[in-house]
Amino acid sequence: MPIRVLPEQLIHQIAAGEVIERPASVIKELVENSVDAGARRIEIEIEEGGARLCRVRDDGAGIASDELVLALSRHATSKITSIDDLEHVSTLGFRGEALPSIASVSRVRLCSRAHGSTTAYAIAADNGQLSDLEPAAHPIGTTIEVRDLFFNVPARRKFLRAERTESQHIARIVERLSLAQFGTGFSLKTGGKLTASFAPADTHLQREQRVAQIVGDDFMANALYIEHEAAGCKLTGWICQPTYARGQPDLQYFYLNGRMLRDRLVGSAVRMGYRDVMFGARHPAYVLFMEIDPAQVDVNAHPAKLEVRFRDGRHVHDFLFRSVERALRSTHAGAAGELNAPAPADVGVIAPFASVSAVTPMWPARGPSQSSLGLRVAESPSQAFTSRSSADSQWRSGAAPVASSAAQSLSSADEAQESVGPPLGFALAQLHGVYILAQSRDGMILVDMHAAHERTTYERMKAALMDGEVASQPLLLPVTLQVSSAEADALEEQSLLLQRTGMDIERSGPTSVCIRAMPAILPAADVEELVRKVGADLVEHGITRGVEEAMNEVLGTMSCHGAVRANRNLTVPEMNALLREMERTVRSDQCVHGRPTWTYISMSDLDRMFLRGR
Repeated sequence: MPIRVLPEQLIHQIAAGEVIERPASVIKELVENSVDAGARRIEIEIEEGGARLCRVRDDGAGIASDELVLALSRHATSKITSIDDLEHVSTLGFRGEALPSIASVSRVRLCSRAHGSTTAYAIAADNGQLSDLEPAAHPIGTTIEVRDLFFNVPARRKFLRAERTESQHIARIVERLSLAQFGTGFSLKTGGKLTASFAPADTHLQREQRVAQIVGDDFMANALYIEHEAAGCKLTGWICQPTYARGQPDLQYFYLNGRMLRDRLVGSAVRMGYRDVMFGARHPAYVLFMEIDPAQVDVNAHPAKLEVRFRDGRHVHDFLFRSVERALRSTHAGAAGELNAPAPADVGVIAPFASVSAVTPMWPARGPSQSSLGLRVAESPSQAFTSRSSADSQWRSGAAPVASSAAQSLSSADEAQESVGPPLGFALAQLHGVYILAQSRDGMILVDMHAAHERTTYERMKAALMDGEVASQPLLLPVTLQVSSAEADALEEQSLLLQRTGMDIERSGPTSVCIRAMPAILPAADVEELVRKVGADLVEHGITRGVEEAMNEVLGTMSCHGAVRANRNLTVPEMNALLREMERTVRSDQCVHGRPTWTYISMSDLDRMFLRGR
């Protein structure tokens, strides 16, 4: 066919296909315009899943009467005037495509009254044709009605799902938008019935209440608040404990400068922050907000603006990873709020390993008596009392309850616990050779001794490895590996960085590298797979932690095999030693496989269990 200019209406419909996927897309675009207008209250109403009606009303700045026609014109916007503005976009909408695109595939009525104006005006668009401007009754703000979506594009309308499904998509998009805009109130009516309402949340408590309203009380009960700022980036929000990991990534909300985002770099960085504590193929849950200089991110990379391009993806990836890891690292067993005890400071661990080449149990083998119920107790009630009293006095006198030269001195945070005792309390008995039973100030603690010792051993080994040089082991025969040219470039450029991790890699051709040495701790059989992973990471993110992850995996296996086993009998001082070490060890709430190491049952829980006080 000959080259020709497309009709204006067809151009708009093509643009609509890029921006408007379903009714939820209409709601997203309209609500984001309301947010940009400074709305404090946004009311949303839909009928028949949004296919028949999508109405959005706000109390924002409104649109001047002489700009209403322009608002429905393509590439008409008040948010950018030059290429410099495009590189510093801080608003949610800016390209001026949403309204005309919507109007080309529906029947639209736009009514608005601007601040300082005494009269509201309305304009309508049917199949892209604009009506005359006419006066209307309307408070300050804007109302947009979108009716009969895709009425003139039957093929697109056929792809819409059932009314209930489309309504659910709209409900989810409203929830996501309300998480990003705490200062704005939202309401959603479906078929004339109020189905969601979110009051403005100005205080931290109100924000937590809104988050709980959207993602559930269980999320907030397991959430840690995070706030970290460094190198021009700021991260706030909530990340959940690893024990609240999900089978699917359904509770992952990330916002960049107030904009909803789906980004592989972000997901990879957050998941990497959980790498030492996440169980199997589980997914972390989080609601996070990142702020960055708008000039450092290109928000014009996706028609629906759900994906972005970072100017320095490596820096952003590292910041997110470090922030999440830092928050999880600050957690210690026994630091949970329900224990009403301060968390111990990170003062190191008992008996650090001199090397990571061998793993030995902390305690010698013993064989005390067992009860018929499998509960290991002290030789007599008086001995149990003496053991605990001795441990208690040792603790309050400034020494951990272990008769070992490896005992650590108490920090100021430990001394603050004198009036309440240590967070995990004192050991009373061992249950079936598997669990440690301890009494805390206002309840009881159960500890999985193998999982707990596995974590403390792993952290000792990792600290010893990171504090010293990573030993490099020359390969018996150098390995030549074929890679892509981009991977070869990246591996050559980062060769000095890789040498510090024990790897010696040289470029041997346009698409090949020669591997001469690997970290001594890693098995030689994994050489090719590891180098390919490192090369892929360097190409995609400009940074790699493949070597570190591989070494941590080996340390995890070693710590698992070196941890105290089930049916290993421990004395009361030995059990107390493990409890104290858990309180000093980072991430000790979970073992290296992500399983919980301990649980807490309060006296009130026990009272309810036995109906006391009724």
